[in-house]
Amino acid sequence: MNLQSPRVALIHATPLAIQPIQDAFARHWPQARRMNLLDDSLSSDRAQAPTLTQGMVQRFVDLARYAQDTGCAGILFTCSAFGPAIEAAGRNTGLPTLKPNEAMFEQALAARRGPLKLALLATFEASLAPMTWELQQMAQQRGSDVQLRTAFVPQAMDDLAQGRADDHHRKIAQAARQFADCDAVMLAQFSMAAAQPVVQAELPCPVLASPDCAVLALQQRIASHG
Repeated sequence: MNLQSPRVALIHATPLAIQPIQDAFARHWPQARRMNLLDDSLSSDRAQAPTLTQGMVQRFVDLARYAQDTGCAGILFTCSAFGPAIEAAGRNTGLPTLKPNEAMFEQALAARRGPLKLALLATFEASLAPMTWELQQMAQQRGSDVQLRTAFVPQAMDDLAQGRADDHHRKIAQAARQFADCDAVMLAQFSMAAAQPVVQAELPCPVLASPDCAVLALQQRIASHG
């Protein structure tokens, strides 16, 4: 396997996540050969289901197996509401497999020593519960004392899907103002990445977005795995 330009799979549950992660690869790892897999029914199915079903988990395993069969050296999922399904996919293939916000959470937990006040903003409401659980698990494993506050920004994702990016960014920035006293604010969805500069202008603390962190983490994992 060519570690400088490996084939990597990017698996999406919404088309809105595709451009942000492509931009992050262009900035940090342009040599990687990217394969995009999109099942945009996953987001709508997850939004309608009270819990993550076994059928959804199997769909993630099937997508990961397909990526493995094409010769991918690693997999990055860009959909944030499916943590256990992504873990199952990684166990099934044995490939370096990254959840979308895993690396961002690591960065947030390293923001400072001692008790941390963090905030998580989401434009897809179903992602808040599993992401909160994942962050709490990571904090517990590290022995970190974390106070997490969350907020859902309604209509923002629809704005982005319909080409109203400025409205999308503005709504997220407005919602973020309540977290000015936090040590870091995290943007839950990959599709929110373009709003980061607008949100950062409203806050004194760091505003973290997932795509850049994820690309760098996947590059490191594939290199270590190889």
